[in-house]
Amino acid sequence: MNPSTKPILSRAAIAGHPIHPMLIHFPVAALIALVATDATYLYSGDPFWARAGLWLAGVGALGGWTASVAGLIDLLTVQQIRRLITAWGHAIMAVTMLSVATLNWQLRMGDDPGQLVMPWGMGLSLLTGAFISLASYLGGRLVYENAVGIHTDNPE
Repeated sequence: MNPSTKPILSRAAIAGHPIHPMLIHFPVAALIALVATDATYLYSGDPFWARAGLWLAGVGALGGWTASVAGLIDLLTVQQIRRLITAWGHAIMAVTMLSVATLNWQLRMGDDPGQLVMPWGMGLSLLTGAFISLASYLGGRLVYENAVGIHTDNPE
């Protein structure tokens, strides 16, 4: 972060701590783990992994949409964030990723969650992982280059 960069505080925060980064870790972990469960299901054929994938897809999609609400609040209500192209790129990438993740979850619902793991489930899981990487990169740039959500008041 540039030392002359003035922090941009989050409006969706608890005691100065932004809610969006608090909520995003579990959905990201679930959607990344989904790639591993798909691969394990394809390797072993054990239906447990297909059911685990269904749950991970649901936790990832629902948790991601929940976390996105806090991010959307900041994007729409904080003028300094709204002015950043990186913020819009992050938001567009995240919504695209969540749309793909939600489709992936919906495809897995039904009597046999493993029926569509190959090729659709695995393909959508890998695509979701790629979008997560891009959205995470842009989110990191927002924090480290633009000081979005950084609370710098030290009570020392």
